[in-house]
Amino acid sequence: MKVYTFGDNAKPVMMLFPGTGCYWKSNFGHVIEGLKEHFYVAIVSYSGFDETEQSTFISELDETQKIEQYIQQHFNGSIFGAYGCSLGGSFVSLLVSRENIHIDHAIIGSSDMDQTSKLLAKIQTAIIMPIIYPLITGKGSKLAKKFIEKRMNSQDEHAEYRKKFMEIMGRGIDLSFISKESMKNQFCSDLYTKVGTQIQVPQTTIHVFYAKKMGEKYLGRYEKYFKQPDIIEFDLRHEELLLDASRWVKEVCKVCYIDKKE
Repeated sequence: MKVYTFGDNAKPVMMLFPGTGCYWKSNFGHVIEGLKEHFYVAIVSYSGFDETEQSTFISELDETQKIEQYIQQHFNGSIFGAYGCSLGGSFVSLLVSRENIHIDHAIIGSSDMDQTSKLLAKIQTAIIMPIIYPLITGKGSKLAKKFIEKRMNSQDEHAEYRKKFMEIMGRGIDLSFISKESMKNQFCSDLYTKVGTQIQVPQTTIHVFYAKKMGEKYLGRYEKYFKQPDIIEFDLRHEELLLDASRWVKEVCKVCYIDKKE
């Protein structure tokens, strides 16, 4: 696990957590410039998903412990803000609920917050891996890659969103260094790792960027896992807000009470 930092370290720390299978630079590279005007930006690059180190993603809990150690060692155990993109929202939730470090503003970015048993998680992972692994790394059977290319290039009302979403996942970048083991462990452990219920910690505000087009069941999940969260509704799809760098930075600043001039 590595953390890449940008900007003035005298400013409040904003730590960013990538989504499932995402490469840190493609996930957040487009928001760094705007964000570092207001924050000291720290982007997590998960074990097994960074080309500069030889590592394997073991589990969500194992990675959370590494992140806690980093925050304790580099930020005296406390950071101003954290944003979790999709899967990253689970990490932010765990960091808050475990209370080994402190976060003033914990932002959950339209995360799906799927939770299930370890058995069902393994079954779901076995089903999805032949699709998601070739999709992200370009490795896998020719049949799988052909199917994925056809699906990605299909022209429908979601085509532009799908194109931009795949870009933040790292499409066009050589991610063949990511092992199938790391991908499997990340996807599976996110499903079975319990983040807690009715999470509420003194001096921490949990903000949720709720993408309404994902469906009302997700709103129910947020209200289950967090006690009285600050829910901000957007008439958007999963992580669609993040695709618009300027608007996303503005919304992050707004929930953190940072004055961002137009």
